[in-house]
Amino acid sequence: MDPTETVGCAVIEPGRTRSGSRVLALWCPDWPAVAAAAVAGVAATVPVAVFAANRVITCSAIARAEGVRRGLRRREAQARCPNLFIAQADPDRDARLFEPVVAAVDATVPGIEVLRPGLLVLSARGAARFFGSEEASAERLVDAVAAVGVEAQIGIADELSTAVVAARRAAIVPPGDGARFLAPMPIAELAVEPSLSAPERADLVDLLHRLGLRRIGDFAALTPTEVGSRFGTDAVLAHRSARAVPERPPSVRRPPPELTVEYRCDPPIDRVDAAAFAGRMLATRLHGRLSAASVSCTRLSVFAETEAGEQLSRIWRCAQPLTPEDTADRVRWQLDGWLTRRDGARPTAPIIALRLEPVEVAATGALQLGLWGGVGAEHEQARRALIRVQGLLGGEAVRVGVLSGGRGPQERITMVALGDEPVPAADPALPWPGRLPQPAPALILLTRPLVRLEADDGSPVLVTARGLFTADPVRLSWGSRQWRLAGWAGPWPVDEHWWIPESLDAAAGVAARAQVQLDGEPADIRVLLLIFYSETWRAEGLYD
Repeated sequence: MDPTETVGCAVIEPGRTRSGSRVLALWCPDWPAVAAAAVAGVAATVPVAVFAANRVITCSAIARAEGVRRGLRRREAQARCPNLFIAQADPDRDARLFEPVVAAVDATVPGIEVLRPGLLVLSARGAARFFGSEEASAERLVDAVAAVGVEAQIGIADELSTAVVAARRAAIVPPGDGARFLAPMPIAELAVEPSLSAPERADLVDLLHRLGLRRIGDFAALTPTEVGSRFGTDAVLAHRSARAVPERPPSVRRPPPELTVEYRCDPPIDRVDAAAFAGRMLATRLHGRLSAASVSCTRLSVFAETEAGEQLSRIWRCAQPLTPEDTADRVRWQLDGWLTRRDGARPTAPIIALRLEPVEVAATGALQLGLWGGVGAEHEQARRALIRVQGLLGGEAVRVGVLSGGRGPQERITMVALGDEPVPAADPALPWPGRLPQPAPALILLTRPLVRLEADDGSPVLVTARGLFTADPVRLSWGSRQWRLAGWAGPWPVDEHWWIPESLDAAAGVAARAQVQLDGEPADIRVLLLIFYSETWRAEGLYD
């Protein structure tokens, strides 16, 4: 057979020796639009567009020929194509209709992994050995998918991301030629496939384009050190994809069996809503165990057993570590696909057992909450924004705090320039007698504005040489405002560096700190950290 005549794939420089570790990607073009048209019974000649938030996210080839593009608003899309069929995004629908495709591929070549509805991958080595060549296996898989009424394209390459890009071009990339295959493509190709990139990949691609890196080869020409020192974690992964090297190393060991969660269904499940509830419960239980083990899941296997003894299983692969919501979605999609199949291959009996098994796990830091309240990806996005500001204003213009040793709140923070080694001025692990008691202030006031503590008779409250209040404080004045005190603690003398003439003690004589709680409406209650020196009180910190 001439490999250039295979169905559904073209060959780049055929005849070269294939390597052992090859990935085959099967991609169904415009799958959300295909699924929406199938559910609605729309003819293949009708243009279809799928919308989310009133914008096109997917459209059929016929719609693109009429000028419809992703990102267009509904009104503009209908103006370009008046007979456009409108459908709303529905991941459940897409996953349910993709299950027959997955089953057809699995019946031809076992060991598949679903990246998302419309895209799956598998090892090309076994398929090539069974069917005689990669070209023959690609042809056989395209025929298997066509038998269920769906068009598909095949891509084969050394690495997963390269194979996915090749599938969009129906190409088989020779071993070792992944980087050369990707080099002339637009840099935007790195953000086309959402299942292989973080949500902020589009921002990275836009930045690279504005920096003059218009092709993937231009980005791949940078060294890993240059990319790692200037961009975030996702840029490092994108750079590895551009160089056609593994985005992440494979798992070196199988996850421990205690991470697996199982649910015995009583009564047995034969409805999608009951299956979704069980899947959500299992997802919560699974992530509880993952959190306890300080790991997160990147590949998940979903198992089901029926009363008739049927064993169903499917593996889902994700670019980012799964959250509980992501896991519940994938379990629901898979169970929905199994229970609602219309090709005669649905389970013959209700499901009596469900099991979730992590196939590959990653360090839990990938899901650690960042400073801005999201997962690590949002933290990296914020860091890249700070790097841009640093590039505009200079290296010392952006500084970050490092926990340091000391007794006062300001002493316990060492500010270092972003990107420098986070070395504290003093070791925080050393004992610090006289340190301000916990909790620490949520906000430190660097300007230390003047305040006034008053006794019941209106006289100022100071600190004596013995470290005591001259009277019980009952009021605090700050500028033109005044509060009564609901409580106070201290004072705690500040007695350090007395041998240094420029120190606080030597210059101010008596120095001390105190905490006061302001009385007022619930929304107005505040706890302040005050510092006393030079016979005056100043606000040093604010507690939540």
